[in-house]
Formats: sequence, C-alpha cells, structure tokens
Amino acid sequence: MTKQAYETLFVRHASNPILSAKDWPYPAHTVFNAGATRLQDGTTLLLCRVEDRRGHSHFCAARSVNGIDAWVIDEQPTLLPDPEYFPEELWGIEDPRITFVEELGKYVIAYTAFGKSGPGVALALTTDFRTFERYGVVMQPDDKDAALLPRRIDGNFALLHRPIHDTGAHIWISFSPDLHNWGNHKLVLQARRGSWWDANKIGLSPPLIETPRGWLMLYHGVRNTASGSLYRLGVALMALDQPDVCILRGDSWIFGPEEPYEKFGDVGNVAFPCGYTLGADGDTIFMYYGAADSCIALATGSIRQLLSWLDTNGTAPERVGSIRPTA
Repeated sequence: MTKQAYETLFVRHASNPILSAKDWPYPAHTVFNAGATRLQDGTTLLLCRVEDRRGHSHFCAARSVNGIDAWVIDEQPTLLPDPEYFPEELWGIEDPRITFVEELGKYVIAYTAFGKSGPGVALALTTDFRTFERYGVVMQPDDKDAALLPRRIDGNFALLHRPIHDTGAHIWISFSPDLHNWGNHKLVLQARRGSWWDANKIGLSPPLIETPRGWLMLYHGVRNTASGSLYRLGVALMALDQPDVCILRGDSWIFGPEEPYEKFGDVGNVAFPCGYTLGADGDTIFMYYGAADSCIALATGSIRQLLSWLDTNGTAPERVGSIRPTA
C-alpha cells in the first residue's frame, strides 16, 4: 500500500454537527465529548457532556435509530454530579467513555470527576442508562481520559488512563480484580518530544477497538503553538494479550480540526472523540467527537484501512517500560 493521505481515513458526515446546545430540551451552554454505544435493540446511545452557564458539566443521553439524526434526548439530565456523596464531583463530571462488559452484563462508564483537587477518574455502572451504580474515584488527581477494556486480561480488568505527573502526560494502563482496587500500573504510550504533532501531551480518545491483530487505539495528541493548542487524532496498535505493548504507532496525525465548527467555538482547534460504534459489517467505525468544545460531530472510517495505513505509515516503538506514576 502506498502512503495514504490522512483525509481519507475518516470522512466527516454531511450533517455535521449532528448535535449542539440548540437541540437540547433544557438550557445548556455547550454539548460535546460524548461517549457512545449501541444498545441491544440497535439504537445508538450518546452520553453527552453538557456544560451549563456556570461552567459545570453533567451527562445527558441522546438516542437515535440510525446514529445520525432524529435524536431523542432525555428531558432532564441523565447523570448529575453528586458532590454530597462524591465531593470529587464538586465542579462537574466530564468526558464519559462507555464499555459494555459482557461478564458483568453492564455498561461501565469511565469519566472525569472534577473537584477541588483536580480531575480524577471515576466509574459508574448501568444496564439501562436510567439508574447507575457509582464507584466514585478510582484514579486520583490529576488523571483523566480513561476507558475500560471489555474483557479481563490475565484475570484482571484493565483501565487505560492519562495521569499527569513529573515525567509528563502519557497513556497508562492499570489492572484490578474488582474495579475498585487498582495496581500494576504500566506506561503504555508516551508523548513525543520536539516538533512532533503529539509532542506536548497525549491521551486516550474512545475506548480501544479489538481486532484480530491487536487493540486499535485512537488517541489525541496536543501540540502547543504560538496561537494556542492543537488537538488532533493519531492511531496505534497494542498487543491483544499485552495491551501495554505497542506494536505500531502512526508517525503522523490522521484527523484534525479543519471545518469551521471544529476551529471556532469555546475552545478552538479541537477534534476530540470519546466514543464510537461499529457498523453491521464489523469494519465501519462511526466516530463521535467533540468539536471546539461546542458541539458533537460524526466521522466514519474503516478498521481495515486504519490497519493498512499503520503498516505503511507506522513505526514499531521501543518498549516504554513499567514505572509507577507519582500522581
């Protein structure tokens, strides 16, 4: 395969943006960074981050038969911060990522709880997105950008997340027997240095996609420029039985802010996916992303094309090793 232009890997939907605050049944400032899943009846559910005029966020579910339009939005917030019992949620809950865990028969939502100590990773479980079992913070501040793998690895649940500590902002994986107690922290993918597009910090975007060749990781990379930060999307492939081992990492970014709704908003120049669903063919990725922290957009891609692109445009990095984060 010859080198492939990044524009062909994800194609924006003609209806973008597909959801924004003007669609909401109650007052909202912005709507963005939605977790996504396909329910058993085939309905696409987006668990959207909704920010109010205080600057505090909560979650609200939107459902669609085709995952594109005719969204039915909950009339009231689906999941609100609960600072009385979870003080780490004092200033809101943000950026949900949804994984269905067949062993539990439940959806596990990893999200950012934002309180006085900073952002931390919290978990909530549900079967219907009506009632929730909240586990509270499982990764202490400063930590965010988390998602659970859908099955155990060597007998343990596995959580990808992004702590910030004295060595930088990189992607880690941690393991747990029960979703409450976490350990065996391992560094998975590092932000690159110098003039790379992902030189300043990186973080997981949607949950990992399981393929026969490995776990496909879509991650966001940030590069600081004279006019501000640029948030763009890269791709890597992790080993199936050792998801802390990177097999291939793309050398260049594959998707970034280009359209006006991505370049201009509350935070300009941001394309930030938190969720995806797969098409009936098992190959098509429906990627839902926050655009400029102001609306939700949709782009479609192909697992086969992403893997083929990685074969040509990827590098097998050195093993980054395992050290415990200080955060």
